[in-house]
Amino acid sequence: MSDTNAGTGHALADARERDAADPLGEYREHFSVPDGERYMDGNSLGLASDTALATLERVVDEWRELAIRGWEAADPDWFHYGEHLGDLLAPLVGARESEVVVANSTTVNIHTLIGTFLDTLPGTPAGPDPSADPPAVLVNDLDFPTDHYAIRAQFRQRGIDPDEALVAVESRDGRTIEEADIEAALRERDDVGIVFMPSVLYRSGQLLDIDRITAAAHEHGALAGFDCAHSVGAVDHALGDAGADDEGADFAVWCSYKYLNAGPGATAGLYVHERHHGTTPALAGWWGNDKSTQFEMRHTYEGADTAGAWQIGTVPMLSSAPIEGAAELVREAGIERVREKSLALTDYLINLVDDRLGDDFSVGTPREHARRGGHVAIEHPEGYRVSEALRDRGVVVDFRPPNVVRVCPAPLYTRYEDVWRVIETIEEIVESDVHLEYDPRGGGVT
Repeated sequence: MSDTNAGTGHALADARERDAADPLGEYREHFSVPDGERYMDGNSLGLASDTALATLERVVDEWRELAIRGWEAADPDWFHYGEHLGDLLAPLVGARESEVVVANSTTVNIHTLIGTFLDTLPGTPAGPDPSADPPAVLVNDLDFPTDHYAIRAQFRQRGIDPDEALVAVESRDGRTIEEADIEAALRERDDVGIVFMPSVLYRSGQLLDIDRITAAAHEHGALAGFDCAHSVGAVDHALGDAGADDEGADFAVWCSYKYLNAGPGATAGLYVHERHHGTTPALAGWWGNDKSTQFEMRHTYEGADTAGAWQIGTVPMLSSAPIEGAAELVREAGIERVREKSLALTDYLINLVDDRLGDDFSVGTPREHARRGGHVAIEHPEGYRVSEALRDRGVVVDFRPPNVVRVCPAPLYTRYEDVWRVIETIEEIVESDVHLEYDPRGGGVT
């Protein structure tokens, strides 16, 4: 697909022609799309599919019929379920099956992985040289806040001042992060031991170059980790062989309720490159123990020699089961085709913003395909009021400060006509000034 955006025109017929030719159009039938709504919030919570609900219902039936026997007698058995789901997700992130597991929540996974790898570095209490200067972690100032909260907590637990050790690359424009600035920060700080970046910036939708960042981190002698919450299921990753050195990223985390469509609070996922298998997790728990000896109930932890070692507590079956059915849809559609449609939908959306909305609107998302994730940041001085007016008119979007209306045409269930209708609704709102009837932003979920 070319990076050059084709003109979209203003005709609804054009959108319908695109839908008629869409090779993934049939997948919409699997999803429960709210009646009378244009759902554009799949980057926050994906919709329920019949396949996700079917695997959830199967596990509920297993619970009812097998009770505790489900740990061994269910198909697939519950005991290895986190690993089973990891096998399903591994192709979507470009990793080996042994490198991926479904476990914990995204924030917990950040805690355990950052903590684990800090403990391998000089300057930490468990590191090879505790007397050395403490290592730094390189992040950026546009990160999702939980990433910084978790990293700071891990520093504090090791007696390291997070104000000194957490180093943030600054954005040049308040929207994006330049990979060149990450590389420059590495040249300026020889104490960086871990580079931890998002794959996609949650506000602007910028897709960062994982290969380039991984190569820069490894050349510096640092580890490369990524928060892929806003990309897994929409972007075709190659975590296992990223980087010019072909060594692959060291670790990554993600959630399952956005583009993977596994439901609110669905169990998260993580990736750890096989070269790190055998490392003791910072937050060790019994579910990460080697499965062959787990029920010998030894008091000495014996971690699995896979990414499964970073599981902590018992797999939450009812929060994990929908991932199975949801992932099968993405695998069947093909992550490359999902990515292709995502880019086509966001191309179309960006062009409609350019063509039909006034000068008060702008697109804060990079236009180049290689720098764009799955959603579009539409900026407006009254973005919050516009988002509230949209919701009251059946267009489900979300708002992120200071001025961003995030619009996500999720590729498995969004039509081009839906995108066209969203822009039509925004036009009607601003032309009538109806958004000015809403109060400025208050609290609550946006």
